Amino acid sequence: MNTTSTTLAPPAKLPGPNEPCWCGSGNKYKKCHRGEDSQARAPAPAARRVRPGAVSPRRPVPAHIPRPDYADTGRPGPGAKGDPSTRVERMRRACRAAAEVLQVTGAAVKPGITTDALDAICHEEYIRRGGYPSTLNYHGFPKSLCTSVNEVILHGIPDSRPLEDGDIVNLDVTIYLDGMHGDCSATFPVGKIDAASEQLLRVTRECMMLGIEAVKPGLPINVIGRAIEAHAKRYGYGVVQSYCGHGIGEIFHLEPQVSHTFDYHATDIIQEGMFFTIEPMLTMGSTRHLDWDDGWTVVTADGKRSAQFEHTIYVTRDGAEILTQVSP
Repeated sequence: MNTTSTTLAPPAKLPGPNEPCWCGSGNKYKKCHRGEDSQARAPAPAARRVRPGAVSPRRPVPAHIPRPDYADTGRPGPGAKGDPSTRVERMRRACRAAAEVLQVTGAAVKPGITTDALDAICHEEYIRRGGYPSTLNYHGFPKSLCTSVNEVILHGIPDSRPLEDGDIVNLDVTIYLDGMHGDCSATFPVGKIDAASEQLLRVTRECMMLGIEAVKPGLPINVIGRAIEAHAKRYGYGVVQSYCGHGIGEIFHLEPQVSHTFDYHATDIIQEGMFFTIEPMLTMGSTRHLDWDDGWTVVTADGKRSAQFEHTIYVTRDGAEILTQVSP
């Protein structure tokens, strides 16, 4: 099982300048965490709302690349069935490839690059590995990558908008390889970002890892949301409830649904051998969302920033194996 350490969180009510610091160091607050807390709690600088740009034509996939059943029709069906004895290893290969594609595409994030250019890089990396971009024509989605900038929660369509210094952008990568879908995402800083956005990214990733650490066969699936929501609330962040993690494998989206908040009714039992994603979306403000007219892009209702991190995991006897990691 993969674990991660988390940092101490400041309390909702901070101590006075000459009072002992909340961290337990014994130093006065003004000489310890006061400066760091002030930076982290400062609101992000006002930014203009993200607006849609021009969307380029769908990128072609070479004929020799195996593709999912919806590649031509846009309508997913039951999915292909491969050899069950190789299912786990095929899933590991697909997820490892997804993680590699995310790493390469993320390295290209910088001020001035368009999200369409990131889509082109991502598309070529799928093809290089013999995989099909899972999002391409999935229910009609026009691109090979989802790029969600600033207040975009998820499903942003790559377009002609250049990224700006201080933006944050989530890249959501899914590859169809060896008959399986591997899915992962991360939110990247564009140039130099403010301290409040840095904290949002850090805490969102911590929430994902805490959700993964909560996975144990025999437990109800709502332990994942409980762990995520508790950590997010320590920092005053909202956790999006309208979108969740999901089962995955030969089919892109399967049961179980994995809520990122505690759902009393989510009592499905985690079972050894399951594959599913954990992908919390945290917001600096309201968790209410609005939908753009493109039918895909989902933004925060108040225009405040959102971040997301995602791994695909395999439930083992002892916990969770993270499949979407780049091998050392």
